[in-house]
Amino acid sequence: MFGAEGGNGGNDGAGTQRIEYRCDHQLLPTQFVRRWRNRPCNVLMFENHNHGKAIIKEQLQETQGMCEYAVYVQALIFRLEGKIQESLELFQTCAILNPQNVDNLKQVARSLFLLGKHKAATEVYSEAAKLNEKDWEISHNLGVCFMHLKNFEKAKEYLSCALQTSRHDLTFIVLGKLHLLEGNTQKAIETYKRAVEFSPENAELLTTLGLLYLQLGMYQKAFEHLGNALTYNPNNYKAILAAGSMMQTHSDFDVALSKYRIAAHAVPESPPLWNNIGMCFFGKKKYVAAISCLKRANYLAPFDWKILYNLGLVHLTMQQHASAFHFLSAAINIQPRMGELYMLLAVTLTNLADPDNAKRAYERAVSLEQLNPLVNLNYSILLYNQGDRKGALNQYQEMEKKVSKLKASSDVLEFDPELVDMAQKIGAALQVGENLVWTKPTKDSKLRERPAASGKSSANQQPLGSNKALGQAMSSAAGYSKTMQLSAGGFPSRVPKPPSLPLEPEASADPDTEDLNRKQELR
Repeated sequence: MFGAEGGNGGNDGAGTQRIEYRCDHQLLPTQFVRRWRNRPCNVLMFENHNHGKAIIKEQLQETQGMCEYAVYVQALIFRLEGKIQESLELFQTCAILNPQNVDNLKQVARSLFLLGKHKAATEVYSEAAKLNEKDWEISHNLGVCFMHLKNFEKAKEYLSCALQTSRHDLTFIVLGKLHLLEGNTQKAIETYKRAVEFSPENAELLTTLGLLYLQLGMYQKAFEHLGNALTYNPNNYKAILAAGSMMQTHSDFDVALSKYRIAAHAVPESPPLWNNIGMCFFGKKKYVAAISCLKRANYLAPFDWKILYNLGLVHLTMQQHASAFHFLSAAINIQPRMGELYMLLAVTLTNLADPDNAKRAYERAVSLEQLNPLVNLNYSILLYNQGDRKGALNQYQEMEKKVSKLKASSDVLEFDPELVDMAQKIGAALQVGENLVWTKPTKDSKLRERPAASGKSSANQQPLGSNKALGQAMSSAAGYSKTMQLSAGGFPSRVPKPPSLPLEPEASADPDTEDLNRKQELR
């Protein structure tokens, strides 16, 4: 942009030859060039904006505002100071002074993007593309803008064009996020695999690919990629959290806590980190420590319904029903489409001696939760305690249907022992023992069919479903969710818990992906 003008040199009055530099159609005085050369402009911009702006103001006065470079640098300073609108106006001035400069148009489009004017940004980027069709950055940014405009097809077209022009890690990452927004996890994995082949030492790519494998239940590949990520970057807190969560899922809480201790040095204010630490203490039955860590996570992320869910579960386990009601109600207000939340709220209301509202909560839970038999089991217990044997029997039969479907969809299925025991008790109380599909788990924890019962239950069976029994049935929710995958998909039934790390973009993930992430992040 700037070229030396040979030939005639001047004298600046201090015995130094004056060399003229051309700024498009304007001459840039030597004094201004010397000041910027004597002290690099990036240092000037970051360390002393006021000094830099003073020099720019002086130069603009000398050139009557026609020095493109001075205006350009002042616009960059305004952007660094957060004055995006002022920066946009100055970049537009640069584009007027030199309309054939692609960089000026790219900066105008960038400012429009930062202001949230994505459609206007695409128009300016398109004009810039006419000046330089081989600029991968323009294609990449057009793809990002169209992604924000929800035009995913055009976004993929421009991102693919950017990769054909020049492969960059950033373009692979954005394309992978785009596939996740569409709910196409397999396409996202293929994109990240190509990215890892291109950049095998990129810890962020390896971590993201490992997390995706973890979501799909492909634990060996997940462990391999997360291990590689930690090899290249031992302080990568995302990979540390993922590895710790895998250990936490297998009840190796002490080793998981040791991993989280390392992550705490990198991100001491991370809500997912303190959430996972709290649930580690919950698994070790150190409930006070669990509540302390979860309260810290809640302080850092007060609108994260997963943390509120966990706080409600821990308080319910400690039989602090009023506190459990508080946190579960807050979680429902944020996430009203989750059936398990209504089930836990119903258990809390039962313990607070409010059976009418408990029934309403159970009805809502049954309507939302189509695969979890625990909801029907707890509802059956409540109805039995209220003397509604017919309603209890209907819920019990619904539970059996769900269990049969889950058994048909998987060869190896595991249930929490407390859940199995409670199902057998309520079955005996309702005198449907000969139809039971539940069995006690064997030593290898595999579910096997139980022989038909030979005797009938006594007619004077003691009422089931005291507060304690309901609490036990409730507490089995955690075990049930840990050992069963409620969503279809052909993956193994035993689902380890990945870390509480949402994969970006977070805002518009599809319901199935969000449901899978939610199950993985809670414990």
